Amino acid sequence: MFGNKEKIEREFTKYKNKALEFINHQQKTNELMTQATTKVNEKQNSLGDAFGKIELLIELIKAYSKGDYRNISKSTLATVIGAILYFVSPIDMIPDFIIGLGIVDDAAVIGYAIKKISGELDEFEKWKSKSNLEGLGAEAGQSKNPLE
Repeated sequence: MFGNKEKIEREFTKYKNKALEFINHQQKTNELMTQATTKVNEKQNSLGDAFGKIELLIELIKAYSKGDYRNISKSTLATVIGAILYFVSPIDMIPDFIIGLGIVDDAAVIGYAIKKISGELDEFEKWKSKSNLEGLGAEAGQSKNPLE
């Protein structure tokens, strides 16, 4: 089942379409990110490599929602929010209550989404790294702008 790309794609498309309802609704998006963060923390040990990827997707949406990062297409926003919606949904291809398997489909969908948006996700990671470095410089008493 997990090798069945068409089934994953079909299931994911349902959530991506629902994600369009969240793009311009900051409160709904913030509530979703809170749910996702809670589930990530609860399932951290069983997520394996997907843990860091899901965290990155959550950080991207939070940065977009706060207005800090806007270099992202609406399609990518829908892809990320759709993947997160799928992740937080207890009823999906393999319901989360099935111990040992319930998280496997979530990881497969997250991986699928990441492949679709890898270019824009790489750009976000670069922006995030640069922002963190600038923040460290400001904390050390240095200006973020070298001309100031």
